[in-house]
Amino acid sequence: MMEMTTLGELISLQRGYDLTETQRRPGSVPIVGSAGVHGYHDTAKAKGPGVTLGRSGASFGKVTFIRGDFWPHNTTIFVTDFKGNEPLFIRYLLESLDFSSLNSGSAQQSLNRNFVYPVPVRKFALPMQRRIARVLSAYDELIENSQRRIRLSEAMARALYREWFVHFRFPGDEKLPRVASSVGDIPQGWEVKSLKDVASVTYGFPFQSKRFNTTGVGTAVIRIRDILEGSMETFTDEEAEPKYHIKNRDILVGMDGDFHMCIWSSGHACQNQRVAKFESSGEIGNYHLFLALELPIQTWNKSIVGTTVAHLGDMHIKTIQIAWPPAKILAKTREILEPMSQQIIVLKRQIQNLRRARDLLLPRLLSGQVTIR
Repeated sequence: MMEMTTLGELISLQRGYDLTETQRRPGSVPIVGSAGVHGYHDTAKAKGPGVTLGRSGASFGKVTFIRGDFWPHNTTIFVTDFKGNEPLFIRYLLESLDFSSLNSGSAQQSLNRNFVYPVPVRKFALPMQRRIARVLSAYDELIENSQRRIRLSEAMARALYREWFVHFRFPGDEKLPRVASSVGDIPQGWEVKSLKDVASVTYGFPFQSKRFNTTGVGTAVIRIRDILEGSMETFTDEEAEPKYHIKNRDILVGMDGDFHMCIWSSGHACQNQRVAKFESSGEIGNYHLFLALELPIQTWNKSIVGTTVAHLGDMHIKTIQIAWPPAKILAKTREILEPMSQQIIVLKRQIQNLRRARDLLLPRLLSGQVTIR
């Protein structure tokens, strides 16, 4: 027989603490908000290890595990007492639960700890909690290792791009005088090209949201929110022209909000409206094109202010200009960057497979369908 208990018997929860932008001071203490770590401060309000739950908004019910001391923001509720239970196990237990039915708000979702406490869960002895946590954390450690390798490769690629195409410190640069251009002084022998001279851009298809499903039936539709994670959660039975189809290595940019970007790696899908797809004409390497897009889009991200949300449009894309080197430098750039891009895609696919395996195993371990001997 399965012995049952409630979350209120396992943990105590409390709402996080206010901390405005002006109150923050430089430091290394993570500030954990509803979507995870979103900044740092010099003071901790909670001891680690800790677990938080997104309290409101789009990250309602999102679980974040933090190993060290931290500041739980008021957009979260956090565990103040694990009552002798394994903190890492509590993290996975909370991740296995669906909090959508516990909304205590009205127009905007809101999570109240008093609604969380009565939730029934299976009871596990501490040794078994630790065994389950060890199995699941092995997946997370592999995921974190791959993410670190991706960040390192991305940092190296950006550093090379800045050196060669922003500061023009490339092999042999000391021999070339600078000449004036529309993007500032560039090395002699270089030229300036419009983005649309070297790449094509396709803006997304207006799929009907009423025909969306989350059952995996039909064609995956990539929305702005899916770009960063490379997730495919929304599907449709609508047909779209081939030009709206996405393949691996396509560059996607969200045209609203924070203008998220990625080199797609999750397989065949279609782009929803307000998702732009960029493809190299062949002269410029794919990763080179991504980096050339990234800098102006990041600049606009800081400067464009809409009435409620920032928007990018074709009028912005048309203004992007690229410092264009001689063929020898262009080929060398491709030779260095493209293997890095391929490796990043491989690592992203590994992460997706690990997450899928972990997410399949998680509920089975916590329901007792799978036991650890």
